[in-house]
Amino acid sequence: MNSLKQLQDCGQSIWLDYIRRDLITSGEFQRLVEQDGVHGVTSNPTIFDKAIAAGAAYDDALRLLLAADPASNVLTLFEKLEIQDLQMAADILRPVYDQTEGADGFVSIEVSPRLAYDTAGSIAEAKRLWKAVNRPNLMVKIPSTVPGIQAVEVLIAEGININITLMFSLAHYEAVAQAYLRGLKRNAKPHQVSSVASFFVSRVDTEVDRALEANRTPEALSLRGKIAIANARIVYRRFREIFLGTPFEEFGRRGARLQRPLWASTGTKNPAFSDVLYIEELIGPHTINTIPPATLNAFRDHGRVQPTLEAGAQDAEQVLARLAKLGINLGAITEKLLADGITAFTHSMDELLASLKEKRRVLLESQAARKGGIRSARIA
Repeated sequence: MNSLKQLQDCGQSIWLDYIRRDLITSGEFQRLVEQDGVHGVTSNPTIFDKAIAAGAAYDDALRLLLAADPASNVLTLFEKLEIQDLQMAADILRPVYDQTEGADGFVSIEVSPRLAYDTAGSIAEAKRLWKAVNRPNLMVKIPSTVPGIQAVEVLIAEGININITLMFSLAHYEAVAQAYLRGLKRNAKPHQVSSVASFFVSRVDTEVDRALEANRTPEALSLRGKIAIANARIVYRRFREIFLGTPFEEFGRRGARLQRPLWASTGTKNPAFSDVLYIEELIGPHTINTIPPATLNAFRDHGRVQPTLEAGAQDAEQVLARLAKLGINLGAITEKLLADGITAFTHSMDELLASLKEKRRVLLESQAARKGGIRSARIA
């Protein structure tokens, strides 16, 4: 049996951490949904930068947009391309959304990373994007900054599906979960809203392992590749305490949905580790793993499926305690990762818009030259 589909038997959904126009139009995304059980899509500025800026996959769509409005600025062009992609993907996933009664089958769109520290701006942007995409199986992504978390509470209260992203620590997770509960409390129809908590994994190991290697002791080196998984398992335990325990009971009676943990950044960055490490070690019920294409293919080929999240909870505490004894401050590292994540997405957005500006110039010049050639031919 397909190991990706076996994850469903463990209560875990698989989302694709990637989107590209030709993936959708070629029928490949439909195949991933039907044959591999992919039940969602996530996107971010870095993904769209790679998809749109590289190659000519979007050139025909850009030509049409520019023919309709040659004065369109690059941000408008990007949003139109992004919204088209997400609408097409959402329509393919709509049967999943309907079959699961709104529990799965989502696509995600990110508010501008420049609004990461702007609560009012994030709320306004989320509402605008929600209306523009106009699909019930959309989630708007908001980062787990303090202003972002404040925006989450308001948006959940107003019934907008939210994917809270760029979480790296238990403290981030706790704040996000509590914001979701506060939003539900203010929502008259909590059964109609969904949310996931995107907890980043491999980036934690990348940063912590640098500190471990700088320490150089055998104890430090033995912890390489273990901290991110331990960190996620501690978060999963807290998820179970909140959402499968007393704190969520009143909301459950009102039909509210669990805010599932979503494991993000699960492609292995260190070639010394297994290429499916962050899939195999984070399998458990009521979770999502959003996986980049190469890791998805690798897991289909040789991934092993067994429940691992709960089994490793006690070991996770010990691993993190050993890290603390070495004097490595995981809290400081995860705060830096959050700030770095915002910076990286902002940089990707800037690069994307710069690439689009150049594409726009070239395409407009080509259109002008073509029109000039047609006029010359008519005169002749």
